[in-house]
Amino acid sequence: MKLSDLADRPLTYAEVGATAAGLPAGYHHVRLSSRIGSGRARFERAADSVMRYGMLRGAGLRVAATTEVAEVGTDVLGRLGPFLAPCRVVYVVDESNRRGFAYGSLPGHAVSGEEMFGVRFDPGDESVHAEVVAFSTPATWWSQVGAPVASLVQRVITRRYLSVV
Repeated sequence: MKLSDLADRPLTYAEVGATAAGLPAGYHHVRLSSRIGSGRARFERAADSVMRYGMLRGAGLRVAATTEVAEVGTDVLGRLGPFLAPCRVVYVVDESNRRGFAYGSLPGHAVSGEEMFGVRFDPGDESVHAEVVAFSTPATWWSQVGAPVASLVQRVITRRYLSVV
């Protein structure tokens, strides 16, 4: 599979944008955050990294994307070893104290669902937090059979996302 193969593929789930609000029933949910520093400069560096797929790359994924900076409609092809993760950016957060993006799974991904990668700045104490919010369900026979292993891998990768920005 190549990045150019993703252009006409539909998302594999109906609840597009749900990581921005209430997570939908019937999926495995992830909602994690971690303090990664303090100060506006730290926030800006982290935000730039997040928007350039830094959480993914830092967690060990090889990333190819149709845009250098995440924007709605960007196709993203992540690779972790032999596994492919074709996705499309479904929304972007660009606020003064919050930045990030969410992408949704495309056919060929082991799971069906959405994942949001973000960073937020708390002006009260000037703390900076990395955030990941996701919902997913197995989408292939091998991810259904290997669900316990896939769940463990997902937890490890998600924790890496939070520690690398």
